[in-house]
Amino acid sequence: MQLLRVAWALTGAAICCFLILLIHSRLLKEGQLAAGTCEIVTLDRDSSQPRRTIARQTARCACKKGQIAGTTRARPACVDAGIVRKKQWCEMVPCLEDEGCDLLVNRSGWTCTQPGGRVKTTTVS
Repeated sequence: MQLLRVAWALTGAAICCFLILLIHSRLLKEGQLAAGTCEIVTLDRDSSQPRRTIARQTARCACKKGQIAGTTRARPACVDAGIVRKKQWCEMVPCLEDEGCDLLVNRSGWTCTQPGGRVKTTTVS
């Protein structure tokens, strides 16, 4: 009798797991992103100029309501839409932990300054 109960419990658990996987696969079809996440689609680097590298990246994001694609800790991320609307770029914490963030004078982007003095400039089109 005890063995029969265990068998039914395991069967129920297996069916439950199967249903969860089935529902999950229906909600997140191949190529879809989970809400609030981003992925890098393309990344191009141009090092043709001495001492200067121009990098362009394209990200695909599935942001939640009130969020928009941005940058956090040098990675694409969903950020509060108000930050982008007000062009307060440093509020989305775009630089790495040991870097300082400064807005460009015309608010068209920001700079991340490393402790050694190296500066990375990001402009928003």
